[in-house]
Amino acid sequence: MKDKINAVVVGYGGMGGYHADRISKMEKFNLLGVYDIKKERLDLAKERKIHSYKSLDDVLNDKRVELITIATYNESHKEIAIKAMQAGKNVISEKPVTLSSADLEEMIEASHETGMLFTVHQNRRWDDDYATIKRLYDSGGLGKVFAIDSRVYGSRGIPGDWRAEKEHGGGMVLDWGVHLLDQILMLTEGKKLLTVYATLTNITNYEVDDGFRAIMKFEDALEVLVEVYTNNFIGAPRWYMAGENGTAIIENWDLKGKIIKIRNWEKIDAVPIKAGTGLTKTMAPRTNDTIRRYPIKKVRVNWENYYDNIYDVIRNSAQQLITHDQLRRSMKLMEAIFESARRNEVIELNI
Repeated sequence: MKDKINAVVVGYGGMGGYHADRISKMEKFNLLGVYDIKKERLDLAKERKIHSYKSLDDVLNDKRVELITIATYNESHKEIAIKAMQAGKNVISEKPVTLSSADLEEMIEASHETGMLFTVHQNRRWDDDYATIKRLYDSGGLGKVFAIDSRVYGSRGIPGDWRAEKEHGGGMVLDWGVHLLDQILMLTEGKKLLTVYATLTNITNYEVDDGFRAIMKFEDALEVLVEVYTNNFIGAPRWYMAGENGTAIIENWDLKGKIIKIRNWEKIDAVPIKAGTGLTKTMAPRTNDTIRRYPIKKVRVNWENYYDNIYDVIRNSAQQLITHDQLRRSMKLMEAIFESARRNEVIELNI
């Protein structure tokens, strides 16, 4: 293909290796090479017959380079991104974009001043489970939705790398929260986020949060729960969505789940059941003649659409899918989560 975009990956660790591998296989891009501060990473690149740059300056001074994907420690994103844009390079930053709203504004300002693309790799907008729950939400099939739960549980603690270190922007809010919160903000796009209340956990790690719970209240009485834990040995549903006319559940990333909708609100079917030491009609299960059961209609999406958009922005002046305003909103939410946990208070946002 003619008019390919020449790209370099800075930071050749786990995600950097992923980007390099995928870019090298895309017909719209040409991987010129990689750079990393660790010699063993550069040696690995050479073994894989990938050109390795000797320094970041070598990358920035290479006039062939049009796009830099940054996959370094979180606290270094800002400095590298600004230098790259000032050198005339378009920039993709791995998530989280940076560690504060103030830093983010400096990065956005550099993009405006240089005219270079600056965006973030929010790849989990292309997860099938998210795409599936979003289509159901957008369809209105459950009626007015009043509750959404989004959960990811692990049982191994935080990996023994930079994710466990505060100086590198570690912890689950910045590692997994940035994904799940972005999904929620896109799912509810157009609704104002009013408040958030959050708690953090330090079960296996005392330097950074190894888990968190955030309760968000949006306009129209929508409440959203996001939970990420790393010391839970029994899982919970990936998604739970409740609306006026039905409920949906997605168990896991394999999209196992179901939908149950009301068939007849008028039919009186409540028969008391024994619950513990008493009887209840309120919590008695519905009879089958008052409900309908449906399978989850799976939605499959293609992650490469992300890089297709990057190409179209650079070559065809298209609009970027992950915008600066979206990044601002997500960063403000994460900052509010930390503040809420520190103060043990509900934080007003109105964003």
